[in-house]
Amino acid sequence: MHSGTRGIQPSDKIPYHIISSLLPSSNKVKRTSPHLLPLLLPRATTMAVSMAISKALTAGRPNHLRHRLAVTTSSQQAPPLRLPLLPRGPSLTLASRPRMLPARPRMSSSESDLSPTPPSERTMTAWDLASLWIGLVVGVPSYYLAGSLVDLGMSALQGVATVALANAVVLVCLVLTAAPAVTHGLPFPVLARATFGVRGAHVPAVIRALVGCGWFGIESWIGGRAVFLLLPSSLKSYAPLLKPVPGLGAAPLEFACFLAFWAAQLAVIMNGMEGIRKLERYSAPVLIVLTSALLAWAYVSAGGFGRVLSLPPRLTGAEFWKVFFPALTANVGFWATVAINIPDFARYARSQADQVLGQAGLPVFMGMFTFAGLAVTSSTEAIFGHVISDPIELLGRIGGPATTVLAIFGISLATITTNIAANVVAPANAFVSMSPRRFTFAQGALITALLGIACQPWRLLSSSESFVYTWLLGYSALMGPIGGVVLADHYIVRRTALDVDALYSEARESPYYFQGGFNVAAMVAMAAGVAPIVPGFLHKVGVLPNVSKAFVSAYNNAWFVSFFVAGAVYCLLCRRRGGEVKYRNS
Repeated sequence: MHSGTRGIQPSDKIPYHIISSLLPSSNKVKRTSPHLLPLLLPRATTMAVSMAISKALTAGRPNHLRHRLAVTTSSQQAPPLRLPLLPRGPSLTLASRPRMLPARPRMSSSESDLSPTPPSERTMTAWDLASLWIGLVVGVPSYYLAGSLVDLGMSALQGVATVALANAVVLVCLVLTAAPAVTHGLPFPVLARATFGVRGAHVPAVIRALVGCGWFGIESWIGGRAVFLLLPSSLKSYAPLLKPVPGLGAAPLEFACFLAFWAAQLAVIMNGMEGIRKLERYSAPVLIVLTSALLAWAYVSAGGFGRVLSLPPRLTGAEFWKVFFPALTANVGFWATVAINIPDFARYARSQADQVLGQAGLPVFMGMFTFAGLAVTSSTEAIFGHVISDPIELLGRIGGPATTVLAIFGISLATITTNIAANVVAPANAFVSMSPRRFTFAQGALITALLGIACQPWRLLSSSESFVYTWLLGYSALMGPIGGVVLADHYIVRRTALDVDALYSEARESPYYFQGGFNVAAMVAMAAGVAPIVPGFLHKVGVLPNVSKAFVSAYNNAWFVSFFVAGAVYCLLCRRRGGEVKYRNS
């Protein structure tokens, strides 16, 4: 040893297990005597220095670079995991495989908005999901939808049965769409990359986001009307504030109440998913109590519900079926948006059992609230002498000031819980997915709220026919193809196989890069699903005066037609190009 080189000294006290861990993992070396370790120390020291340099080079870089280094140093990569039809839970994921996460803005310094949800954050129970659906169901739009069925000529029992059947259809789509999200902890914009491509996934995400923006505006306008009822009578009777502004189409006072309610929701939104989860959990019992109280008031004031249940249906035979299918489609379309982006919530579920049990109550919740809406609406004729189908107007006429304040509080709470959960989360995640370097969840939610104003919801709610036949049926033709292609791809084409790492990679070798980042087969199938609905829609809005009855029937069943046509076309295109998606093992 050279004189300038310091040898191993007893004072160094280098632990044996540390030096041994730096040596090759050979049994022969591991059995080396501690007395011979000084001879092997130069190699161990070199390895230690190399490891230190590697950590220093990657310490200041984004996470996805560190993950990419780990991937390139691996000699073999496991094939994509193939899951059963309904995988059991997070334990089935490939936890040992490093993920290549792209750099993106973060809600906090420790988590990314679109990264896979870690097991420590998957705490949503079945009750949490059930509370979410109670908060979604109990709202003014659901009340309006129930009343529209009676206006179309259905009896109370026919209306409840139609709603329950439609939501049973939605439940099947919800459970199947949520299953991969529970397993892998992925939101909808990321899962959509497996079907539409790493860039093509922006197309369904943006379509879903725009529909959510429209709904956010509608719900906010309804909440603003509740705020309007709390204003002093002198202010509500001041004529200059009640005259619609030319070009805007809304009165200044109503628009100001709309903006006030719109702003109040932002306080909850800015707290992220945790704030939304707490709101839904604690609001559900309150909404159940308030709905029960309203139903009890109607029962006592009207002398029971015998009249409601004994009314014969106005529609029989062929007339009933002519109304039934459009009504069924409208009710499916009512939750078709949430059926697509349910992964944004299910990714936080503890297990598949929690996911299934938490959502299984949707047909029951929706049927019960529909009955409450129909019973209360029908009872108003016996109580006030005429039917009051608007719940906000009805609650404004019940009791004194204290009752009015309590009722308006219930409407506001129901509106906020529905609006934030159903109409903010999906658009916000879509905007983050489009430009993760620019947007966070909170910023995406703010854009959603601003677009909600631009949609001018007061025009969408101008009549019940425009709400049901134009709005609900119209956008269900966009939601159906997305759901059909996603489910066909995951369960029929890929048979639940999913490479989570590749979902976060834009490399050309990625199995989800397809053609320039777009899955052309998915795009063509989605267009094929929408095409049969377009003539009927143009006829409904008055653009085409005459169309074939087949197109009218297709429009009246828009979700079902578009869902199955898109799914079938996608399966045929995938079979022609060689069957299942092929994965490359590296």
